[in-house]
Amino acid sequence: MKIPKSIKRFCPSCRKHTEVKVVQLKTGTKRGSLKRGSIQRAKKRGLGVGFGNKGRWGSKPTKPKMTGAKTSKKTYLKYTCKVCNKSTMTTAGIRTKKLEIV
Repeated sequence: MKIPKSIKRFCPSCRKHTEVKVVQLKTGTKRGSLKRGSIQRAKKRGLGVGFGNKGRWGSKPTKPKMTGAKTSKKTYLKYTCKVCNKSTMTTAGIRTKKLEIV
């Protein structure tokens, strides 16, 4: 998929359509520092991850699992306004095998 380096787009801070610079962002986020602790806390509260139905009556049938991996990763774009120099990001990533900024 080819995307131009600069396009005209609505800038929420300028509140009008301006020329914006397009940059591709890397996906993947760092793990939160409190992740392990919050999981343990959730377990103690009887929520979150774990096995069994946590003391509730009977067991429900399993959901059918989706099989197969996705063939492409999601890519996110950052738009920087050339007037006010503020940036906005795509809310939903674009799923493409290859993204080329021309």
